[in-house]
Amino acid sequence: MPKAAYKRIMLKLSGQALEGKGGRRGIDFETVGRFCDEIVEVAALGVEISLVVGGGNIFRGEEGEEIGLDRPTSDSMGMLATVINALAIQAVLESRGVATRVMSAIEMPPVAERYIRRRATRHLDKGRVVIFAAGTGNPFFTTDTAAALRASEICAEILIKATRVDGIYSADPEEDTCAVRYEKLTYAQVLSQRLRVMDSTAISLCLENKLPVLVFDLTQSGNLLRVIQGEPIGTLVMEK
Repeated sequence: MPKAAYKRIMLKLSGQALEGKGGRRGIDFETVGRFCDEIVEVAALGVEISLVVGGGNIFRGEEGEEIGLDRPTSDSMGMLATVINALAIQAVLESRGVATRVMSAIEMPPVAERYIRRRATRHLDKGRVVIFAAGTGNPFFTTDTAAALRASEICAEILIKATRVDGIYSADPEEDTCAVRYEKLTYAQVLSQRLRVMDSTAISLCLENKLPVLVFDLTQSGNLLRVIQGEPIGTLVMEK
C-alpha cells in the first residue's frame, strides 16, 4: 500500500474545472466524476481531505459588475454558486461511498452545515471529506483567500491548488510560448513578481501561517495521488 506524504490537506478547485469540454458553462458530471475518483483514491490512504471550490462555472462576480450590479451583490451571487458546486461534489463522492459534509459560511441549514471550526476538524478526524462553501461569507474576498483561511484554521499541512497547467509560470503559458515554469518559489517571489497563481491576500495568509502551496495540473489522470505520495509534481511555494 503506497504511503501518503500528508495527513491533512486543503484542496482548492476552481469552478471552471467543473465545466464540460470547450468551456461549456455549468456542471459537467463526467468531469466531476473523474475528479471525485481521484479523491476516493487519496481518501483510501487515510488522508484527511478538505476542499474549497469556486463558482466561476455558474457565475463570476466580475460579470455582475459589468452589467451594473454592485460588488457586494455580485460576490454574494458568486458565493451561492460555490454552494451549488459543493453539493454536486458531495453527491458524487457519497455515491462512491465517501462520507462528506458541506459546511457553508452563509447559514442555510436545509442544505449545508454552518461552518464551525471545531466541528469541521471533528469531521476530518472521523475521516469525512469536508467541503467549505460560500467562500468566507464576505464580499471582496476570493475563494483562494477562503481556501488559505480555512486551511490555516483546520491546521492543514499544505494547500494544493488544482489548475489546468502543470505549475506556476512566468507568464500565462496558454498565451506566451516563452513562459518559464518554476519548480519552487518563495511567497515573496510570488508577490513581488505578481505571478497569477493566487491573489495577494491568499498568498499573504499562507506566508503568515507558513502554509505551503502546491500548484499542479488536475487534468492529468492520477496527478492528485502522485502529489499526495510526495512526487515532485507542479510548483511548490513556501518560505525558503
